[in-house]
Amino acid sequence: MTEELAILRSKAAQIHERLIEAYGTPCWTKIDGVSELVSTILSQNTNDGNRDLAYVRLRARFPTWEQVRDADAESVVDAIRPAGLSNQKGPRIQAALRRITHERGELNIDFLAALPVEDARRWLLNIHGVGPKTAAIVLLFCYDMPAFPVDTHVHRVTGRLGLRPESMNANDAHTLMEKLSPPGAEGPFHLNMIRHGREVCPARAPACERCVLRDLCAHGAGVSGVGGKPQFVSRG
Repeated sequence: MTEELAILRSKAAQIHERLIEAYGTPCWTKIDGVSELVSTILSQNTNDGNRDLAYVRLRARFPTWEQVRDADAESVVDAIRPAGLSNQKGPRIQAALRRITHERGELNIDFLAALPVEDARRWLLNIHGVGPKTAAIVLLFCYDMPAFPVDTHVHRVTGRLGLRPESMNANDAHTLMEKLSPPGAEGPFHLNMIRHGREVCPARAPACERCVLRDLCAHGAGVSGVGGKPQFVSRG
């Protein structure tokens, strides 16, 4: 490990501990891999509320993934319309389900759990419409693999904190954050960083004066009137 990487890993561990103190250790409900894959495709370029509404509508209309796979394309597009970009996401979901069926003989991707993480990632990335973030979400939250999804919030916060070069794109940041995250803490670290990005460090008008990471952040350190010991935000 290079000295620079070791320094960044130490900083990432400190950030993770502060976020745990501020927000607690987040929990999540584990679902099967195919359901997570579909949900994550729905989540692309939309918010959680729209994704959840589209997912519920899809499952209400088509109770099984086999029914979604075999349905008329327009019916799927209509069901997931609240997620936005439904004309793209519908065909992608159906194509992914057909690809899984063709390669595995059933709509089940639990075989990924037995693969090395890079092999599992490569298999998912071969599905059209599945990028590094979608693959990382499935591997991390379904199969407890050491993947680290980087969404817009994580990308913004890691850039401001200096955990990645400013010029590094989100796709490349996945690989770096997997190296920097404390082993076994990828899920809580990822979720707490998203929460921090939403509640304290949004794209516009970040609340640096109440940021638990202020002294570790070049952006926060340069804000006029900000100084002193960081104050932890509420867990509520």
